[in-house]
Amino acid sequence: MIVSRCTCRASHLYAHLSKPWGCLDMARPSSDLAAFRDIFLRSKNIAIITGAGVSAESGVPTFRGAGGYWRKWQAQELATPEAFSRNPSRVWEFYHYRREVMLTKNPNPAHLAIAECENRLSKQGCAVTVITQNIDELHRRAGSKNIMEIHGSLFRTRCMSCGHEAANYNSPICAALKGKGAPDPDTDDARIPVQQLPRCEQKSCHGLLRPAVVWFGETLDSDILIRVEKVLDSCDLCLVVGTSSVVYPAAMFAQQVAARGIPVAEFNMEDTPATMRFKFHFRGPCGTTLPPALTSVFNTGALRWYIMMIYWLTIKRNQHG
Repeated sequence: MIVSRCTCRASHLYAHLSKPWGCLDMARPSSDLAAFRDIFLRSKNIAIITGAGVSAESGVPTFRGAGGYWRKWQAQELATPEAFSRNPSRVWEFYHYRREVMLTKNPNPAHLAIAECENRLSKQGCAVTVITQNIDELHRRAGSKNIMEIHGSLFRTRCMSCGHEAANYNSPICAALKGKGAPDPDTDDARIPVQQLPRCEQKSCHGLLRPAVVWFGETLDSDILIRVEKVLDSCDLCLVVGTSSVVYPAAMFAQQVAARGIPVAEFNMEDTPATMRFKFHFRGPCGTTLPPALTSVFNTGALRWYIMMIYWLTIKRNQHG
């Protein structure tokens, strides 16, 4: 059972993985696409857990691992309540930069294949739920409807005073941030006065806004975790797409499903700490491996043409607003 109060830190990951899960088959996961498709065709409730690897194929910076810096800071140094309290101008510059970058990116074939899978299977009475750690909204832009954004969204804000949360796609999000946020390590902080940073527009409030994302050290929303738990408890197939399986609580989602004997298929560039617990593992870029796996209607050539056409049309639509 998922605990209702979890942080996004992964400090207990390896201790958690070292615990016995009962009689697990530790044989190498299968990469048999035909066997996966057979299970996929019989599934009625599919949970798809996605991570940064999906968006990385759209050119989205991950700010994780070696070289994952904005100026001279890593995300773990900026995406915290303490960092925002000390220097809200710097943190807002960081998130303004990320928002502006995302406005130039488009869903890739993996996002589009997931959206098409949901659309097609929903007409057959099946459920597809996307549980994503990503905050970029590319799943929404690809056309997915049934999405749980467990870490929030770059394009939502929350008031520090009244707590009001709202979507915000303004570019720039406030006048003072226009032209700010350059990632070059030699760039000086803008030192924007707090009064000029994004402010709440609720009547008589005007409180300081923050990005409505889950920062390091913060707890995830218990309501969304309860919804995730229901999806995972009822799914008969789980896909893990582009995630390293090292960030809690998402790191334990698929493992809990696998422990119940439900098939789990991992699509990733490399093995993860959880790979050996899953039934399938498909190595390679998600945009290449996922589309052929999620079709039962098109042959591979037709599917590739279909996905690329949607991809091209999506890019054109976004370029024209």
